[in-house]
Amino acid sequence: MDETIKLLPGQAFSKSGRPRLDYVAVARLAFPFMVNSAVQAGLNATDTWFIGRVSPVATAAIGAVYWPVLVFGLLFGGVGLAVQTLVAQAQGAHRYMRASQATWTALWASLFTVPLFVVLALAGRPLFGPFGLPTQIVDLALSYWLPRMLGGPLGVALWAVLGFFNGIGRPTVTLRIAASVGIINAAFNQLFMFNLGMGVAGSAWATNAAQLVGIVVALTWFLRPATRSRYKSHLTMRLHAATLRRQVKLGFPMGLLIAADILGFALFQLMQVRLGTVDGASTQIVMMLTSFCYMPAVGIAMAGTTLVGQAIGAHRKDWALKVGNGIIWIVVLYMGALGVIVAAAGPAVMPLFTNGADPQAAAVIRRGCTLLWIAAGYQLFDGLNISCSANLRGAGDVRLPALMVLALSWLVFVPLAHSLSFAPGLGWVHWLPQFGLGAVGGWIAALIYIFFLGLMLFLRWRSRAWERMSLSLN
Repeated sequence: MDETIKLLPGQAFSKSGRPRLDYVAVARLAFPFMVNSAVQAGLNATDTWFIGRVSPVATAAIGAVYWPVLVFGLLFGGVGLAVQTLVAQAQGAHRYMRASQATWTALWASLFTVPLFVVLALAGRPLFGPFGLPTQIVDLALSYWLPRMLGGPLGVALWAVLGFFNGIGRPTVTLRIAASVGIINAAFNQLFMFNLGMGVAGSAWATNAAQLVGIVVALTWFLRPATRSRYKSHLTMRLHAATLRRQVKLGFPMGLLIAADILGFALFQLMQVRLGTVDGASTQIVMMLTSFCYMPAVGIAMAGTTLVGQAIGAHRKDWALKVGNGIIWIVVLYMGALGVIVAAAGPAVMPLFTNGADPQAAAVIRRGCTLLWIAAGYQLFDGLNISCSANLRGAGDVRLPALMVLALSWLVFVPLAHSLSFAPGLGWVHWLPQFGLGAVGGWIAALIYIFFLGLMLFLRWRSRAWERMSLSLN
């Protein structure tokens, strides 16, 4: 029997001797990714919970900047996201030094993003001023925005090193580091926000400090003797301009693919905050709760990125298609089921993220419970979006998918959300029809958008256009 076939990840043999997808092996790889992503969701929930102890106004304020923080992190940090794809393909091709070189290249790139993040940190008020948010919300939002932007390069660097372990199929290492970051973040939130009296800004500084600890731990693991022996991680730290250019060429559209989607949601969230505290706070809490659906699903999909990338590195595009299809089915079924469960549990969990003594808390809970059911439908089609995007990233097919996301986000989602959310005369632009459905209308727009996005990315994957592409590892 062919030894190369035996070694393909996620593969087993049927009784007839034909290769088949080994769901147990896939689950074994995906589970640490899932738990790691759940830890990330828990980190987001931790920040929301601590900030919710301040007031619904504070929760709405963080909702105004939560997505923009991610957008700029992804736009400037795409080179860090590219590490997993490059490392997976290098691993499949047994070119181990190229794997560690991709990691160091992304770490150098994170240093080059420092001036960009500093400019963004100082430009908060001009960025958010035109959206007509209440002064109290803007002031609280900017107190969080400044330190989070200053810590942007830390997030890029952490993605880079964790992407190495994900790419070589060692997500348990990523899990340990991410879990440590989550625990430290919770402790620092209490310390900075309340013990030291830093308030909302303390939550942002807590995240930065926790990420810094995570980078130190991850680099220590990256430079362990076992890693140095195979990947020569101590010999590949020198920066090569040509390698950096190639990695940025791959990483920028990769980051843009996700950032274009999130940018639409950043504007969507700003719309809900503009509508009022109840719509803004309930939307932020629902976003956080649904993250417990999509973050573990992102973990499963990341296993798909690794498996597809390793199969392509081994020159087995037929197997890349088969394992990718399996990942899609797993993610869609998982997200559809969990979305319904979270919506059904809404009345029990929504009160946990509000200050019961606040007069607007009851309204936030009621609105949030309604939104969770719309979000349940959203989760099903988001599973198609997440899994297909991850498979395409593993194959290195990122440019056209990024354009698809950008077009749908800006030409469909944003204008539709504006029309359905705002009543006549209350929106940002007045030439669009406005139906005044509030946050409910905004979430309906999100459901329509994600249906078409998931369908288009699925058709792109099934077209097998990515088979004609190959990433150069030279």
